[in-house]
Amino acid sequence: MKRRFLQSLLALLLAPTLGLSAHAQSTPATVLRVSAIPDEAPTELQRKFKPLGEYLQKATGLPVQFTPVTDYAAVVEGLATNKIDLAWLGGFTFVQARKRTDGGAVPIVQRAEDAVFTSKFIVPADSTAKTLKDLKGATFAFGAPSSTSGSLMPRYFLMQDGINPERDFKTVAFSGAHDATVAFVASGRAEAGVLNASVWDKLVEQKNPNALKVRVLATTPTYYDYNWTVRPGLDPAITRKLTEAFLALDPANPAHKEILGLQRASRFIPTQASNYDGIEAAGKSAGLIK
Repeated sequence: MKRRFLQSLLALLLAPTLGLSAHAQSTPATVLRVSAIPDEAPTELQRKFKPLGEYLQKATGLPVQFTPVTDYAAVVEGLATNKIDLAWLGGFTFVQARKRTDGGAVPIVQRAEDAVFTSKFIVPADSTAKTLKDLKGATFAFGAPSSTSGSLMPRYFLMQDGINPERDFKTVAFSGAHDATVAFVASGRAEAGVLNASVWDKLVEQKNPNALKVRVLATTPTYYDYNWTVRPGLDPAITRKLTEAFLALDPANPAHKEILGLQRASRFIPTQASNYDGIEAAGKSAGLIK
């Protein structure tokens, strides 16, 4: 994991699309630079963000530039080095960003659904497994190592259930993204896996071919997850406009309904850093945070 982090940091520092210097951020913002953890395919992230980006551009009066990244660490570093202004983070990634910026990264909103988020353990449709304990000895796929809903919290709940992934599973793999985990299990690359409930529900609604080949074995207890976070030092006026824009999204407005639908949100609500203290405790319990 440390090697992956260093590679991600190097890639970020060299990336021309995020190559603005910290000095440049001392001048008034002329563009709003947005990114997101790559928990789904890049094309899907771009599709989901397009109408939201246009909405935020009108709300802030700033051109919006969405920059996809290759891994979770790059988003954290982008916020910490003032190369990203606004980022869509999972709960664990936010905890990492908060620690990396000495508390400077500030979560502004989350979906109402993120206060009661869950993960789904999946197996092939014809699997004989009835409980999580039946997975002992199986090959297993998490999402990305830094994913809250695809790795950290499922691992935490497995441990609570007396299952140590490294000891009790035959092999443990990381697919890199939630939709990729479904593909892993559907294709037989893993005999079981876990992904977040929001992506699972979307794949089922879309009648995704891979989703049709697997079934849900178990669902985790609820926990806080995703949020939109601003970088340290972002102009308070811009932060206020962003917050107000997210909170103003109304499902009764057809244009807003499209944006909310793509974000898998019934509405956005205010959030605060303390909501993610439980995520940090789980990270420390798993040995991922010191």
